[in-house]
Amino acid sequence: MASVLDKLAFEAGQAARIGWFFGQKMLARRLTRPMPVPERLRGRPVPDRRRLLADLWRLLEQDWRNIETGLYLPPDDWRGNPLDAVRRAVDFFADLRAVDALRHGERAGRRLDPPEEGRYPPYYLQKFHFQSDGYLSAASAERYDYQVEILFGGGAAAMRRQALVPLRQALINHPGGAARARLLDIGCGTGMLLREVKRNHPRLAVTGLDLSAPYLDVARRRLADWSGVELLTAPAEAMPLPDAGFDIVTCVYLMHELPPAVRGAVAAEIRRVLKPGGTLVLVDSLQLGDEPDYDATLEWFPVAFHEPYYDGYVRADLDRLMGPDLAPVDRRTAYFSKVLTYRRKSPASHNI
Repeated sequence: MASVLDKLAFEAGQAARIGWFFGQKMLARRLTRPMPVPERLRGRPVPDRRRLLADLWRLLEQDWRNIETGLYLPPDDWRGNPLDAVRRAVDFFADLRAVDALRHGERAGRRLDPPEEGRYPPYYLQKFHFQSDGYLSAASAERYDYQVEILFGGGAAAMRRQALVPLRQALINHPGGAARARLLDIGCGTGMLLREVKRNHPRLAVTGLDLSAPYLDVARRRLADWSGVELLTAPAEAMPLPDAGFDIVTCVYLMHELPPAVRGAVAAEIRRVLKPGGTLVLVDSLQLGDEPDYDATLEWFPVAFHEPYYDGYVRADLDRLMGPDLAPVDRRTAYFSKVLTYRRKSPASHNI
């Protein structure tokens, strides 16, 4: 069981993270030009800094309760080398001028030239988040996680950790436990979720799939200490994986970066590769109506951060997207995110 000292260490570490990342978020705002607010959003209320920090601390309080009750291990993300954090901060602010130029430049400049004809689908050739290279360079892969932490003021890792709660329950329900189960993380990126999964369940066999080879290179380094890890470079809408091959599928912050047709194809692939009785854990952005006070912010987000498919995502019916084969089990919000759990129905259940 966690002790008082454990709680104090957690709170001190998370307070330092918030101070570091939220402070850089505020500084980045001062150093960049504001985007023009679309007419439809003018005058609509948005959460102020006090509300954002209060909600962020509520997330961290839930994070601690999960740790205290043994649902997952305390994070070690605050124990890194301070000099590395400074280096990443310098890199972030050095790139900020290019990001700001993209934000205020011509829309055509937000697309990438294909490095190899036919290697990537057209929807993927975007400078998502106004990143200089989209998802297609080693520099982008090294910078991405730091950028996301600044975007969410130090809360990104805690939001992601909430996936560990339904994951643990799925492993409890599995007849063979973690030693006999197989997990697939779709759109695994730099392996941030998979690292937490392996820290907590080292005997669990995991497969990470992503379309970006540079991002998978970072994931490979991040997961080098564990066995039972496979990483594949492939599109989520056409996975080179067998039918019903996985007991658990996780999908974290992918759906909002897909156009509607591709989103539907990915959902079909999830249904195909997930075993009957298996669990899908989906973590992604809030949608309109989840937290009404945040609705204007969600509508503003794709304008301010170049998320070309986000506006469709926040209006999508995810339960309908997953189809009748995946039954909703649980849903909960976590700051700017939501955690949805589905269970794959067995063939017999369709006849009831």
